[in-house]
Parts: sequence; C-alpha cells; structure tokens
Amino acid sequence: MTSTTAKARAARPLRSRLHDALVRLEAPTTTYYLLVIVTSTLVVFGLIMVLSASAVTSLAASESQSAFTIFRGQAVYAAIGTVALVLASRLPVPAWKRLSVPLFVIALGLQLLVAFIGTSVNGNRNWLRFGPVSIQPSELVKFGLVLFGAFVLTLKRDRLGQIGHVVVPFLVPGVATAFGLILIGGDLGTSIVVAGIVAAILFASGAPLRWFAAAGASFAAVALALIVTSPNRLARFDVWLGRDTDPFGAARQPMQGRYALADGGWIGLGLGASREKWQWLSEPHNDFIFAIIGEELGLPGTLMVLALFGVLAYACYRLVLRSGDFFVRLATAGAMAWIVVQALVNIGAVIGLLPVIGVPLPLVSSGGSSLITTMGVLGMLMSFARAEPGAKEALAGRPSILRRTAAVVPSVSVRRTR
Repeated sequence: MTSTTAKARAARPLRSRLHDALVRLEAPTTTYYLLVIVTSTLVVFGLIMVLSASAVTSLAASESQSAFTIFRGQAVYAAIGTVALVLASRLPVPAWKRLSVPLFVIALGLQLLVAFIGTSVNGNRNWLRFGPVSIQPSELVKFGLVLFGAFVLTLKRDRLGQIGHVVVPFLVPGVATAFGLILIGGDLGTSIVVAGIVAAILFASGAPLRWFAAAGASFAAVALALIVTSPNRLARFDVWLGRDTDPFGAARQPMQGRYALADGGWIGLGLGASREKWQWLSEPHNDFIFAIIGEELGLPGTLMVLALFGVLAYACYRLVLRSGDFFVRLATAGAMAWIVVQALVNIGAVIGLLPVIGVPLPLVSSGGSSLITTMGVLGMLMSFARAEPGAKEALAGRPSILRRTAAVVPSVSVRRTR
C-alpha cells in the first residue's frame, strides 16, 4: 500500500507538468514563438555552416587570402534579412492585402529585366547584376505570388468552384506570366517551387481536386520540354538516371555530395573537418551545404535540419487552422509550400533522390536574395501569428492571457498560480 501511494505521488507531478505543457502548447502565442525560434535557429546555424563550408573556397578565390569573404557577405545578408523580418512582422494583415498586387507587379517587372539584361549562372539566366551587387528577382516573384494568389482567391471565395473565376484573375495572367518570365531564363528549380506555391494556395482555397490532375500533366509536359531542349539539364538527368557516372564530368557534384554524407557516417567528422570542401565539392556553401552538414555533423546534424523544417511546417499548418481570415490561410499555405518544397528539392538532390536542379536550402545555404526574401516571408507569417485571437494581448503581457488560453482549450481548466 505504501509503495502504491508513493508511486501515485511521484506520478502526480508528471501529470501536472503534462497539463501545463498542454496549456502552453495551446496558448495563442505558440505559433508566433515557434516561428521565431525555428527561424532564428536556422539562420544562426546557416551562418555557422556557411563559415565552415566556404572557408576553403574563400581562401582560393579571395585576393586578400581571407577565409571569411563569403561568410562576411552572408552575415551582411542575414542582418538585412533581420531588418526585413522585423519590419514585416510589425505590418498588420490589412497592409499585406494592400501590398499584394504592387509587390507582385514590381517582382514581375524585375523578372522581365532578366530577359534583357540578366546574367547567367550555371546555365540559368536568372540574375540581375548592378555593379558588385547581384539579385535574383525570381525570389521576389515567389513572395509576390504568395500574396497575389491569396488576395485574388479571397475576392473570388464564393465562386471558386467555377474555373473561370480562378483561371482569369489568378492563373492568367498572374501565374502564367510569372512562369513564362522564369522559364525564359531556364530556371527549372524555381519553376518547381512556384508550382508548389500555386498548388498549395489552390488546395487551401478549396478548389476542386480534378483541376490538379490537368494542371499536373501540363506542368510535367513543360518540364519535360525544358529538360530535353537544354544540354545542361539533360546531362543532370542522365546523371540521376545512372547513364553518366563520369567522376570528372557532370556526375562529379552529386557523387561528391554522397561521398560527403558517407564520410560523415553516424556522428560526423566534426565541425570544420570536412574533406569534400577542399575543392572536391564545387558548391559546398550553396546548393550542397546539406552534404557538408552530413559530413561534419553526421546523422544527428541532418536529422536536426529535417526536424527544424518539420516544426516550421507544423507552425504554418497550425496558423492555417487557427486563423479566421481567409487571406491569411491562403498566404500561409503558399509560404509553407515555398519553404518546405524548396527544402525537399534541395535535400532530395543532395541525397540522390531527385536530380540536381539548383535550388538553395532555405535560410541555410549561402545567397542573399534567397535569405532576405525567405526571412521577409517568415516575418509576414509572424505578423499573421500576432493577429491570432488573444495573441496580441498575450504578447503585450496582459492578465487576460489566462482567460484567452482557457477559451482556446475549453476542456482544460487553467489554474491560477500564486
């Protein structure tokens, strides 16, 4: 009897802690704090890995013989992205609705310039160069498309079952123009991410599922045409299919990436101890930074990255479910697809599950345009999270937080603590 009583007393604090954890998880500020924590962690972790992965490349390319050249640039981009994130997180939802069309038009205008004065990198014409500064307008097109799609489909909410009310204002000219301008530069990777954004927004809006089969077939036909008409992309698919195994040709990058993961094994070689970054892997700090993570930090490092993106997806999903604003739900779905699909495409290429199509790992890979715009869209999601019922009061530290939490979880009684 005494033993049973002791066990019951020992179990009671555990139940109490679980109860408190449940209450905190259902608090109106949970989504906001999850977004802040995951974003901060990925950005800081990305800076650390860029420093480690780029040191040798910086030494080889820098006239000043500095190992910090690429890292310093990435740190500056992270600082700019932090400013963009903070400003975006403070904008109210109505301001995002007003910005949706102008931002999309500006993004399309910049992408149009790529067709005339753009520069090519690795076979893709998708950069604008202004002196020492290069920008990738397609990253801003993703942001604009998220907002534009959410805004237009919110206006057409009562008629989304009629294809004409979706095709005319959203798919044509919006999506078609964005796709066309991106495909002019031959950027298949960004096109896949854009397709994921459009599909997520349409799915979240409740569009009939039969439309997705036709859209998927059309996109597959366009992607196939892009592959067979480009020697660069065709070579990458030959490598993926195992037809090209030349370690000094097109197969070098994916093969060295898998060697890096194999060398890392279970526990990794240690931070900074990568062998592949010594001129074996040509993009160690950019598209193939996940390989360096696996080589230096092993399986725990790669699983941590996957877990962080999983938590980020959960925070977005939670925001979609809890928001009462249709525009917020659609924009959040599009932003979630942007980040998650891009991460999956990048990681899939590194591990050999997908062909190499040249997209960075969000928040982690080196690159200013991607980092700044991704941090900007995450700031937008934070502003949406701040607009959740009760979140604004809770973040302000008002006493009503307990009543708000109890309203969110009516089945859990909230105990006041002294």
